[in-house]
Amino acid sequence: MITRAALCACLALCAVAPAHAQTWAEQKCALYERALSDALRLWGDDGISAEFLEGNAGFIAQGCTERGQICPASPQERALADRLTMMTMNEGMASTFVPFACPR
Repeated sequence: MITRAALCACLALCAVAPAHAQTWAEQKCALYERALSDALRLWGDDGISAEFLEGNAGFIAQGCTERGQICPASPQERALADRLTMMTMNEGMASTFVPFACPR
């Protein structure tokens, strides 16, 4: 028989425990999504193409696993890519995490 105290303890744990513990890959993707949102809010999207924004949205939508799919074309896109790289590195990710690469 479960005691009232044990039941209360179990309910308290269930209320605090996340339904799904995020993996490091999921955490990184959530951090990247937040970094992108913060950067756009802070610095705006002037000079940022729809293609660049859609590439980032696609990267996030597929779980941030495909590397090197976005080539920053304008000076503003390169600045944003640099900021995102620094922001993600500050969160403990490698600089290779971000989806930026350009063909030579």
